[in-house]
Amino acid sequence: MTKTARNIIDYAYITAGSAVTALAVVLFLNPARLAPGGVSGIATIFFHIAGWNLGLTIFALTMPLFFIGMKLFGREYGIKTLMGSLLLSAFTAIWSTVFGTEGILDYSKDMSVWLSALYGGVISGVGIGFVMKSGSNTGGTDIIAQIMARYTSLSLGTSLFIVDGIIIAVSAVFFGLENALYAIIVAYITTVAINKIVLSMGTNYAKTIFIITSRTDDVGKFIMEELERGATVIDAKGFYTKESRPMIMTIIPNRDISRLTRAILELDPEAFITINETSHVLGEGYTPIEKIANTSDVTQR
Repeated sequence: MTKTARNIIDYAYITAGSAVTALAVVLFLNPARLAPGGVSGIATIFFHIAGWNLGLTIFALTMPLFFIGMKLFGREYGIKTLMGSLLLSAFTAIWSTVFGTEGILDYSKDMSVWLSALYGGVISGVGIGFVMKSGSNTGGTDIIAQIMARYTSLSLGTSLFIVDGIIIAVSAVFFGLENALYAIIVAYITTVAINKIVLSMGTNYAKTIFIITSRTDDVGKFIMEELERGATVIDAKGFYTKESRPMIMTIIPNRDISRLTRAILELDPEAFITINETSHVLGEGYTPIEKIANTSDVTQR
Protein backbone atom coordinates (compact mmCIF):
# COMPACT_ATOMS: atom_id res chain seq x y z
CA MET A 1 0.00 0.00 0.00
CA THR A 2 1.35 3.41 -0.98
CA LYS A 3 1.78 6.29 1.44
CA THR A 4 -0.98 8.18 -0.37
CA ALA A 5 -3.38 5.28 0.04
CA ARG A 6 -2.55 5.01 3.75
CA ASN A 7 -3.12 8.75 4.19
CA ILE A 8 -6.51 8.44 2.50
CA ILE A 9 -7.44 5.63 4.88
CA ASP A 10 -6.19 7.62 7.88
CA TYR A 11 -8.27 10.65 6.96
CA ALA A 12 -11.28 8.42 6.31
CA TYR A 13 -10.87 7.06 9.86
CA ILE A 14 -10.64 10.61 11.24
CA THR A 15 -13.76 11.71 9.36
CA ALA A 16 -15.84 8.68 10.28
CA GLY A 17 -14.64 8.69 13.87
CA SER A 18 -15.37 12.39 14.36
CA ALA A 19 -18.86 11.97 12.92
CA VAL A 20 -19.63 9.02 15.20
CA THR A 21 -18.21 10.74 18.30
CA ALA A 22 -20.27 13.88 17.62
CA LEU A 23 -23.37 11.72 17.20
CA ALA A 24 -22.88 10.24 20.67
CA VAL A 25 -22.56 13.73 22.16
CA VAL A 26 -25.65 15.12 20.42
CA LEU A 27 -27.99 12.14 20.76
CA PHE A 28 -27.06 10.86 24.22
CA LEU A 29 -24.47 12.66 26.35
CA ASN A 30 -25.45 16.30 26.07
CA PRO A 31 -29.23 15.74 26.41
CA ALA A 32 -28.63 13.60 29.51
CA ARG A 33 -26.28 16.22 31.01
CA LEU A 34 -23.38 13.81 31.10
CA ALA A 35 -19.89 15.31 30.90
CA PRO A 36 -17.40 12.40 31.02
CA GLY A 37 -14.42 14.56 30.14
CA GLY A 38 -12.91 16.03 27.00
CA VAL A 39 -13.80 19.27 25.29
CA SER A 40 -17.24 17.87 24.51
CA GLY A 41 -17.79 17.45 28.26
CA ILE A 42 -16.77 21.06 28.90
CA ALA A 43 -19.01 22.17 26.02
CA THR A 44 -21.90 20.23 27.55
CA ILE A 45 -21.46 22.09 30.83
CA PHE A 46 -21.42 25.48 29.09
CA PHE A 47 -24.41 24.53 26.93
CA HIS A 48 -26.60 23.84 29.95
CA ILE A 49 -25.45 26.66 32.22
CA ALA A 50 -24.99 29.42 29.62
CA GLY A 51 -26.70 28.22 26.43
CA TRP A 52 -23.48 28.22 24.39
CA ASN A 53 -23.54 26.44 21.02
CA LEU A 54 -22.00 22.98 21.33
CA GLY A 55 -20.06 22.93 18.07
CA LEU A 56 -18.69 26.46 18.41
CA THR A 57 -17.68 25.86 22.03
CA ILE A 58 -15.76 22.72 21.09
CA PHE A 59 -14.02 24.68 18.34
CA ALA A 60 -13.13 27.61 20.61
CA LEU A 61 -11.75 25.35 23.34
CA THR A 62 -9.75 23.16 20.98
CA MET A 63 -7.94 25.70 18.81
CA PRO A 64 -5.54 27.10 21.44
CA LEU A 65 -4.67 23.56 22.55
CA PHE A 66 -4.13 22.53 18.95
CA PHE A 67 -1.43 25.15 18.40
CA ILE A 68 0.31 24.04 21.58
CA GLY A 69 0.13 20.39 20.49
CA MET A 70 1.49 21.11 17.01
CA LYS A 71 4.44 22.99 18.48
CA LEU A 72 5.28 20.10 20.82
CA PHE A 73 4.44 17.04 18.71
CA GLY A 74 5.22 18.10 15.15
CA ARG A 75 3.54 19.20 11.94
CA GLU A 76 2.08 15.86 10.83
CA TYR A 77 0.53 15.29 14.24
CA GLY A 78 -0.79 18.84 14.14
CA ILE A 79 -2.47 18.48 10.75
CA LYS A 80 -4.29 15.30 11.70
CA THR A 81 -5.29 16.68 15.08
CA LEU A 82 -6.53 19.88 13.46
CA MET A 83 -8.67 17.83 11.11
CA GLY A 84 -10.06 15.77 13.98
CA SER A 85 -10.78 18.89 16.02
CA LEU A 86 -12.47 20.75 13.17
CA LEU A 87 -14.53 17.74 12.13
CA LEU A 88 -15.67 17.03 15.69
CA SER A 89 -16.93 20.59 16.13
CA ALA A 90 -18.43 20.64 12.60
CA PHE A 91 -20.26 17.32 12.98
CA THR A 92 -21.49 18.36 16.42
CA ALA A 93 -23.00 21.49 14.86
CA ILE A 94 -24.46 19.48 11.96
CA TRP A 95 -26.03 16.77 14.14
CA SER A 96 -27.41 19.42 16.50
CA THR A 97 -29.15 21.04 13.53
CA VAL A 98 -30.42 17.75 12.14
CA PHE A 99 -31.53 16.08 15.38
CA GLY A 100 -31.89 19.06 17.73
CA THR A 101 -30.38 19.20 21.21
CA GLU A 102 -33.06 17.25 23.11
CA GLY A 103 -31.80 13.80 22.17
CA ILE A 104 -33.88 10.79 21.21
CA LEU A 105 -34.85 9.52 24.65
CA ASP A 106 -37.58 10.58 27.07
CA TYR A 107 -35.71 11.82 30.14
CA SER A 108 -38.82 11.75 32.28
CA LYS A 109 -38.19 8.00 32.44
CA ASP A 110 -35.69 6.69 34.97
CA MET A 111 -33.83 4.42 32.55
CA SER A 112 -33.12 7.11 29.96
CA VAL A 113 -29.99 8.49 31.65
CA TRP A 114 -28.60 4.98 32.10
CA LEU A 115 -29.28 4.18 28.43
CA SER A 116 -27.59 7.43 27.44
CA ALA A 117 -24.54 6.52 29.53
CA LEU A 118 -24.36 3.06 27.96
CA TYR A 119 -24.92 3.97 24.33
CA GLY A 120 -23.14 7.30 24.57
CA GLY A 121 -20.08 5.58 26.01
CA VAL A 122 -19.98 2.81 23.42
CA ILE A 123 -20.63 5.05 20.42
CA SER A 124 -18.17 7.75 21.47
CA GLY A 125 -15.56 5.06 22.23
CA VAL A 126 -15.98 3.56 18.78
CA GLY A 127 -15.67 7.01 17.21
CA ILE A 128 -12.59 8.04 19.17
CA GLY A 129 -11.09 4.60 18.51
CA PHE A 130 -11.39 5.13 14.75
CA VAL A 131 -9.70 8.53 15.07
CA MET A 132 -6.89 7.07 17.18
CA LYS A 133 -6.42 4.28 14.65
CA SER A 134 -5.21 6.96 12.25
CA GLY A 135 -2.52 7.99 14.75
CA SER A 136 -4.43 11.16 15.63
CA ASN A 137 -7.05 12.30 18.14
CA THR A 138 -9.90 14.78 18.39
CA GLY A 139 -7.69 17.33 20.11
CA GLY A 140 -8.77 19.21 23.20
CA THR A 141 -8.00 17.73 26.58
CA ASP A 142 -6.19 14.77 24.94
CA ILE A 143 -3.43 17.26 24.15
CA ILE A 144 -3.27 18.38 27.77
CA ALA A 145 -2.93 14.75 28.88
CA GLN A 146 -0.21 14.06 26.31
CA ILE A 147 1.73 17.12 27.49
CA MET A 148 1.42 15.94 31.09
CA ALA A 149 2.61 12.46 30.11
CA ARG A 150 5.61 13.85 28.24
CA TYR A 151 6.84 16.27 30.90
CA THR A 152 5.97 14.38 34.09
CA SER A 153 6.39 10.84 35.36
CA LEU A 154 2.67 10.23 34.83
CA SER A 155 1.53 7.75 32.20
CA LEU A 156 -0.87 8.90 29.48
CA GLY A 157 -3.67 6.89 31.09
CA THR A 158 -3.11 8.56 34.46
CA SER A 159 -2.93 11.99 32.83
CA LEU A 160 -6.21 11.43 31.00
CA PHE A 161 -7.77 10.22 34.24
CA ILE A 162 -6.74 13.40 36.05
CA VAL A 163 -7.94 15.76 33.31
CA ASP A 164 -11.26 13.98 32.82
CA GLY A 165 -11.68 13.61 36.58
CA ILE A 166 -11.51 17.37 37.00
CA ILE A 167 -14.17 17.88 34.32
CA ILE A 168 -16.43 15.26 35.90
CA ALA A 169 -15.98 16.88 39.31
CA VAL A 170 -17.00 20.26 37.87
CA SER A 171 -20.03 18.67 36.21
CA ALA A 172 -21.12 17.35 39.62
CA VAL A 173 -21.42 20.95 40.82
CA PHE A 174 -23.81 21.89 38.02
CA PHE A 175 -25.57 18.61 37.17
CA GLY A 176 -25.52 16.82 40.52
CA LEU A 177 -23.62 13.89 41.98
CA GLU A 178 -25.83 11.26 40.31
CA ASN A 179 -25.06 12.56 36.82
CA ALA A 180 -21.36 12.76 37.67
CA LEU A 181 -21.44 9.09 38.70
CA TYR A 182 -23.10 8.25 35.39
CA ALA A 183 -20.37 10.24 33.66
CA ILE A 184 -17.72 8.04 35.30
CA ILE A 185 -19.51 5.00 33.84
CA VAL A 186 -19.46 6.67 30.43
CA ALA A 187 -15.71 7.33 30.74
CA TYR A 188 -15.04 3.68 31.60
CA ILE A 189 -17.20 2.31 28.77
CA THR A 190 -15.58 4.73 26.33
CA THR A 191 -12.09 3.58 27.35
CA VAL A 192 -12.97 -0.09 26.86
CA ALA A 193 -14.51 0.62 23.45
CA ILE A 194 -11.47 2.66 22.35
CA ASN A 195 -9.08 -0.15 23.23
CA LYS A 196 -11.20 -2.72 21.43
CA ILE A 197 -11.24 -0.61 18.28
CA VAL A 198 -7.58 0.45 18.34
CA LEU A 199 -6.08 -2.98 19.02
CA SER A 200 -8.98 -5.46 19.12
CA MET A 201 -7.37 -6.86 22.25
CA GLY A 202 -7.08 -6.11 25.97
CA THR A 203 -7.29 -2.77 27.73
CA ASN A 204 -3.72 -2.26 28.88
CA TYR A 205 -2.08 1.01 27.99
CA ALA A 206 1.13 -0.44 26.49
CA LYS A 207 2.34 -3.42 24.49
CA THR A 208 5.65 -5.24 24.25
CA ILE A 209 6.67 -5.58 20.61
CA PHE A 210 9.28 -7.86 19.02
CA ILE A 211 10.40 -6.96 15.49
CA ILE A 212 12.56 -8.96 13.10
CA THR A 213 13.51 -6.84 10.10
CA SER A 214 16.28 -6.31 7.59
CA ARG A 215 16.04 -2.58 8.37
CA THR A 216 16.95 -2.81 12.04
CA ASP A 217 18.77 0.52 12.20
CA ASP A 218 15.98 2.42 10.42
CA VAL A 219 13.22 0.91 12.55
CA GLY A 220 15.22 1.55 15.72
CA LYS A 221 15.81 5.16 14.66
CA PHE A 222 12.07 5.65 14.12
CA ILE A 223 11.30 4.25 17.57
CA MET A 224 13.94 6.42 19.24
CA GLU A 225 13.40 9.69 17.34
CA GLU A 226 9.77 9.71 16.22
CA LEU A 227 8.10 7.80 19.06
CA GLU A 228 10.68 8.87 21.65
CA ARG A 229 10.83 5.38 23.15
CA GLY A 230 13.67 3.05 23.95
CA ALA A 231 14.50 -0.16 22.12
CA THR A 232 16.72 -3.16 22.76
CA VAL A 233 18.43 -5.28 20.11
CA ILE A 234 18.49 -8.99 20.93
CA ASP A 235 20.60 -11.56 19.10
CA ALA A 236 18.28 -14.24 17.70
CA LYS A 237 18.82 -17.34 15.56
CA GLY A 238 16.32 -19.00 13.27
CA PHE A 239 15.81 -22.62 14.31
CA TYR A 240 15.39 -23.86 10.73
CA THR A 241 17.84 -21.61 8.86
CA LYS A 242 20.35 -21.37 11.74
CA GLU A 243 20.88 -17.77 10.63
CA SER A 244 21.63 -15.15 13.28
CA ARG A 245 19.50 -12.03 12.99
CA PRO A 246 18.98 -9.06 15.31
CA MET A 247 15.54 -8.68 16.88
CA ILE A 248 14.22 -5.39 18.26
CA MET A 249 12.29 -5.41 21.52
CA THR A 250 10.41 -2.27 22.53
CA ILE A 251 7.48 -1.21 24.70
CA ILE A 252 5.04 1.16 23.03
CA PRO A 253 1.93 2.90 24.39
CA ASN A 254 -1.28 1.81 22.67
CA ARG A 255 -1.72 5.19 21.01
CA ASP A 256 1.54 4.72 19.03
CA ILE A 257 1.02 1.15 17.81
CA SER A 258 -0.54 2.23 14.51
CA ARG A 259 2.27 4.72 13.84
CA LEU A 260 4.91 2.08 14.46
CA THR A 261 3.31 -0.65 12.33
CA ARG A 262 2.75 1.77 9.44
CA ALA A 263 6.38 2.90 9.60
CA ILE A 264 7.63 -0.70 9.62
CA LEU A 265 5.38 -1.55 6.68
CA GLU A 266 6.86 1.34 4.73
CA LEU A 267 10.46 0.47 5.64
CA ASP A 268 10.26 -3.31 5.34
CA PRO A 269 7.04 -5.02 4.15
CA GLU A 270 8.69 -8.39 4.88
CA ALA A 271 9.22 -7.64 8.58
CA PHE A 272 7.90 -10.02 11.25
CA ILE A 273 6.18 -8.45 14.25
CA THR A 274 4.67 -9.85 17.43
CA ILE A 275 2.62 -7.71 19.82
CA ASN A 276 2.13 -8.89 23.40
CA GLU A 277 -0.04 -7.72 26.29
CA THR A 278 1.89 -5.81 28.97
CA SER A 279 0.11 -5.30 32.27
CA HIS A 280 2.78 -3.19 33.98
CA VAL A 281 5.67 -1.10 32.68
CA LEU A 282 8.10 0.22 35.28
CA GLY A 283 10.94 2.62 34.64
CA GLU A 284 11.78 5.81 32.78
CA GLY A 285 8.90 7.11 30.69
CA TYR A 286 6.37 4.92 32.47
CA THR A 287 5.49 4.18 36.09
CA PRO A 288 8.46 4.97 38.37
CA ILE A 289 9.81 1.82 40.02
CA GLU A 290 9.91 3.46 43.44
CA LYS A 291 6.15 3.93 43.39
CA ILE A 292 5.60 0.20 43.81
CA ALA A 293 8.94 -0.94 45.22
CA ASN A 294 7.38 -1.58 48.62
CA THR A 295 4.28 -3.25 47.25
CA SER A 296 4.28 -7.00 47.75
CA ASP A 297 1.81 -7.74 44.95
CA VAL A 298 2.26 -5.58 41.88
CA THR A 299 -0.92 -6.87 40.26
CA GLN A 300 -2.98 -5.20 42.96
CA ARG A 301 -1.95 -1.74 41.67
